[in-house]
Amino acid sequence: MKTIKIILAGPRGRMGREAVELIHRTEHFELVACLDRVNEGKKLSEIGGFPPIDAPIYHNPVACFQNVEADVLIDLTTPEIGKLHTKLALEYGVRPVVGTTGFTDEELKELAELAEEKKTGVIIAPNFAVGAILMMKFAQMAAKHLEDVEIIELHHDRKLDAPSGTALKTAELISQTRTPKRQGHPEEVQQLAGARGAETKDGIRIHSVRLPGLVAHQEVIFGGEGQSLSIKHDSYNRASFMSGIKLSVETIMTLDVLVYGLENIIE
Repeated sequence: MKTIKIILAGPRGRMGREAVELIHRTEHFELVACLDRVNEGKKLSEIGGFPPIDAPIYHNPVACFQNVEADVLIDLTTPEIGKLHTKLALEYGVRPVVGTTGFTDEELKELAELAEEKKTGVIIAPNFAVGAILMMKFAQMAAKHLEDVEIIELHHDRKLDAPSGTALKTAELISQTRTPKRQGHPEEVQQLAGARGAETKDGIRIHSVRLPGLVAHQEVIFGGEGQSLSIKHDSYNRASFMSGIKLSVETIMTLDVLVYGLENIIE
């Protein structure tokens, strides 16, 4: 199998460290550079806690894309930085695999048009855990039969966005098979603002929990006459996301369009 040359943005984060290990142990992956806001000019091998990989570290993404020959960018940074990196990577013919959320519909449309123009694939995934993708797909199936549904997502207290990208993607998939409906008593009153959670335009309630000790968890609860159905997924550590990242890196080599959501590339 042809070696895939990878630039990794965000190597010092929890997800980034797992991604370094993934690249290091995957025979046909090669880490050729890192993007990081510190350690400019050093090699990754010179930073404590990393495998002996002599990939140079860049602070300036333009300099990195100009000086390094790469096939794929894995971006595991923040929403704003991820958006910048994704667009720059496309401009330089590098295929982005993006694990940050917060892209608006307009931004996704712009990136899709740029990907088509450059004939360069992009994968943006709100969640890389294969089990989480299956949870979303099962919820979409269930919504055909049970239209009353609420989503509870739980993450660590360092997460910046709420609701999570996974919760929003789940609601989007459910809306494709569910008739829009405003849920709860028509005259209900929230004694405390936000008690009923956020509400999508189709009437799906989303509740966000942020606590230390959590990683990434979501439960989709359906209610019906005399019954309920709960579909739940838990990520207990960041290693749970690596199988999806590996699949995305391998798949993107055959793509020339933007794909939003891992459910579009798994069987």
